[in-house]
Amino acid sequence: CVPPLAQTLQNYLRALEPLLPPEELNHTRRMVHEFSRPGGLGAQLQEGLERRARHTKNWISDRWVQWAFLESRQPLPVHSNPAISLPRRDYNDWRSQLVFASKLIAAVLDFKAKINTGQIPMEYMRGKPLCMELYPLLFSSCRIPGPKHDSIAHYGRSRRSPTHITVVRNYQFFQLEVYNSDGSQLTEGQIHSQLMRIRSQSWKTDKEPMGILTSEHRHTWGEAYNRLLRDKLNKESVRLIETGLFSLCLDSPVMRISDEKYASRKAAQILHGGGTFSNSGNRWFDKTLQFVVGEDGSWGLLYEAATIEGPPIATLLHHILQYCDNPNPQRAPLIPLPMPKKLYFNIDREIKRDIELAKQNLDILINDLDVNVFNFKRFGKDLPKKYNMSPNSFIQVALQLAYYKSVCPACDIASQRMFRGGRTEYIRSPTSQTNMISADLMRFQVISFGVPCKYSAHLFCLQREAKLQLFREAVDAYTALNGHGIDRHLLGLKLQAIEEGMSIPKIFMDTAYGLATHWKLRTGQVPANTDSVMCFGPLVPDGYAICYNPQADHVHFSITAFNCCEETNAETLAHTLKDTLCQLQELLQPTV
Repeated sequence: CVPPLAQTLQNYLRALEPLLPPEELNHTRRMVHEFSRPGGLGAQLQEGLERRARHTKNWISDRWVQWAFLESRQPLPVHSNPAISLPRRDYNDWRSQLVFASKLIAAVLDFKAKINTGQIPMEYMRGKPLCMELYPLLFSSCRIPGPKHDSIAHYGRSRRSPTHITVVRNYQFFQLEVYNSDGSQLTEGQIHSQLMRIRSQSWKTDKEPMGILTSEHRHTWGEAYNRLLRDKLNKESVRLIETGLFSLCLDSPVMRISDEKYASRKAAQILHGGGTFSNSGNRWFDKTLQFVVGEDGSWGLLYEAATIEGPPIATLLHHILQYCDNPNPQRAPLIPLPMPKKLYFNIDREIKRDIELAKQNLDILINDLDVNVFNFKRFGKDLPKKYNMSPNSFIQVALQLAYYKSVCPACDIASQRMFRGGRTEYIRSPTSQTNMISADLMRFQVISFGVPCKYSAHLFCLQREAKLQLFREAVDAYTALNGHGIDRHLLGLKLQAIEEGMSIPKIFMDTAYGLATHWKLRTGQVPANTDSVMCFGPLVPDGYAICYNPQADHVHFSITAFNCCEETNAETLAHTLKDTLCQLQELLQPTV
């Protein structure tokens, strides 16, 4: 249901308190008061949203996807598509790469079979069942570029569902049928023999990287897409990529500088391919689901966020890892398999120019992105649990403290799948408690000199107790809003006004609203049962994106920032975050 208007506007003003000087805050209060008066514009728009809620399965999700993703014109790599990097497999050669890739494909097909037969168990959050409608959309889905906005195509719903995947190696795409004529899925052995055939057909490295086109600004790619599809052969090749169940990218090794930086380089490789001289041509960024398997044991996946989101991906990965840990003695039947079909493209002068421009722009974007991935090993989620604190809230407050130098709008992405068709909501930070404890922690090590020793310990205890109280309040204040967050509701009101042909209400033209939605700190927890780490780019040029995966005794973090902004530095924030987490451990478990 739509949250009460008064509640959302009250929480909106509360969120602005740490961000605005008093005179600006008073100006915004007057504007909010005018918007919310009985029978006024706010009430009229609220009524429109409630009417929409009565006649649709979810009053905001479709509009949110359209506004946040499909109408965005930014490139998909870095800006939109999240990547998940997993622990390196224990191999370093192409033969083992293909063996693992075969097992991976079989595992994903097994997961798809469980979706088709209703064997994926219902998921719950705090005892409430979650919406499972996203799962079938994982396969045979693709984002389609358009000049003004994109669309999403789901090909798995057709009467004759696709039975192939796309494999790409050395920038060359192949259609690989993964089911036998009787409908049974190919065995690992059969898949492996087909991947060997693909490798033998893709040894040349001088091919045009067609996939690079999908990395462009969406308007530019939309125009190039229409030019590309004017040719019948190109249209057929593109359609086979778009309709495939998923894509498999067989990458060349990640450049290894040092063990310390390898995790960051590996995550960046999955996120964007490492550049046009590396593996970026082995991607089709519009595809909903792309698995990356490197020759050096690196692997992970990339997904298109308009169609799918983190939790179903985490469930899929858990299934893959369980499947890969079990030996599969199934023997490949002696059935001759058709040769995997190589996809060809006719590249004229215009398309060649489009590719060259896309290569330049992607390399500029990649060189601008700073990626820092690390494993914090001092403690994990068991520590906050021991003190009856939510691990997610604990880490969120730590992130706020680390970023305290400038109080800014920050958001954590929370699932709303407890509602039918629900996607995500932002949980806002900072709270006033976070601001207070931040200032105190800056002086964490400072104890008044000159105080007699017997009083000094007592003073420290008082300081510690005060800090601990503030910290607990900050953690408690940081809670999921159970569908009553403010940002989706405010967006819904704004879009409702546009749909009804009204001028955009003044409350949304106010500088305060612009400040409140300039997300300098984009964070997200992707709790998984494995040592994986998610990675995506900041929402704004002067911002950070931080992802974390808390395990029992350690936490995986990824931090990204843009090099073009002198105020942000991923490595510096990583050091500050480590120090802050250590300080919080000292606060809970003092060694003195």
